[in-house]
Amino acid sequence: MKTFFFLIAVIFTFITFSSCTSEKNPVDKRPNIIFIIGDDVGWNDLGCYGNKGIKTPNLDQLSRDGLLFGNAYLTTSSCSPSRCSIITGRYPHNTGAAELHSPLPANQILFPEILRAHGYYTAQAGKWHFGHTAGKRNNDTTGLGPAVRAFDRFSVSWKDNGDGGENRWLQFLRERPEDKPFFMWFASYDSHRPWGADTFKITNTPGKVWVPAFLYDGKRTRRDLASYYNEITRLDYYVGRVMEELKKQGIAKNTILIFTSDNGRPFPRCKTRMYDSGIKTPLLIRWPGHIAAGSTIDAMVSIIDLAPTLLEVAGIQPGPTFQGHSFASLFTHPDKEFRQYTFSEHNWHDYEACERQVRTKDFLYLINKRPQFDAWGPADAVASPSMKELYQAWLDGNTDKLQEDVFKKPRPAEELYDCVNDPFQFYDLADDPRFEKQKEDMKKVLERWMQETGETCPEHITPDHFDRKTGKRILKGFHWGEMPGRSGGADTITRPGPF
Repeated sequence: MKTFFFLIAVIFTFITFSSCTSEKNPVDKRPNIIFIIGDDVGWNDLGCYGNKGIKTPNLDQLSRDGLLFGNAYLTTSSCSPSRCSIITGRYPHNTGAAELHSPLPANQILFPEILRAHGYYTAQAGKWHFGHTAGKRNNDTTGLGPAVRAFDRFSVSWKDNGDGGENRWLQFLRERPEDKPFFMWFASYDSHRPWGADTFKITNTPGKVWVPAFLYDGKRTRRDLASYYNEITRLDYYVGRVMEELKKQGIAKNTILIFTSDNGRPFPRCKTRMYDSGIKTPLLIRWPGHIAAGSTIDAMVSIIDLAPTLLEVAGIQPGPTFQGHSFASLFTHPDKEFRQYTFSEHNWHDYEACERQVRTKDFLYLINKRPQFDAWGPADAVASPSMKELYQAWLDGNTDKLQEDVFKKPRPAEELYDCVNDPFQFYDLADDPRFEKQKEDMKKVLERWMQETGETCPEHITPDHFDRKTGKRILKGFHWGEMPGRSGGADTITRPGPF
């Protein structure tokens, strides 16, 4: 079945490539594409998204030059599964790599792979996080992994890419062939812990950071947030360098420049969590002459919609494997509505987990299949100064209900939030009889999505690899359980679910 799925995708790519290249055009005017992805950058930790305490002048300029998406959502708040989802245009359980550090199976089709087959020069520089480059796991011997097939050139070494992951970006731009349109996947390590930008040329001060209501506003937390801001500011600096290089080469007008993140900030109640602090993402897109500068899109989009969108603007039919939908029409009609629903999932990321959620503009509904566990966050957040200060404040009786959320145990099996009146999802309405119909309606939509996309939550999923209170490793190596979606053959399913 997997081989059949892969062959269908390859045949489709070959047919569309043949029809595209049969037209003789001496000048390829298709747009260049640069995709920049931050690591653990929270959606509202940029100046253009309302954070007045952080220095992000270049990303703020990018928003003024293009589109700012106000309702863009990820499919998971976990690093590698999120990236695998973005690059395949598929939900995490449909990629076969739903858990942290799981490599993409060789049967998956990546949108840069299709761009490359249609004459684009493709390159990747920075954080890889698609698993082993050969894509081999569970004795998979079907050949080169999809990430290798997708790029003409790539740089995955931390030593080569530098502490922030941006060292090769300008080099790859300058050394590209000039007779082809290009696609570049630039992935920073900023702003993943541990911090490394406190001595960068531009820094932020603890006194000016914004402390979310669910964190304890203390000295250690403020210093921790300032270091996090410094990493984002370093990333912002290199985004500016890329923008300058495009102008220098005279190709800025024919280049689509995109910025987004893979999950929420690496702090308690953010990364790996199913609220907007974990799932909502910044999304900025600039394309001079095609996108009106300074526009804001209020329509809901899922990050899996990005792949078919970029293929469409490159003049390529997305093909059968993509579960997302192109939102290219929003470029010229930013006031249009697009999605009714977005869907996200939380699988193993350091700790055993199984959560699923559906989001509309007005409400968020989620289910938790492991409610017996608390929700401190991933291991790096658990071991952070912010978590330690929050924990001590809780022990001392100095926290409020919002700050105590992470310690709740057991957790609700289902939650419902009014996102209009409660934009940060603080007040659970699942047991409120006034919202019973809304809860049941969203539950049915979520169940339909799970059924149509082959989602499963196995009984024997991957266990905790770290201590939940210290963040210290308790298991050596990786001890995998059953991958979510495997028993349902989800990695071969192409049905997108409700839209």
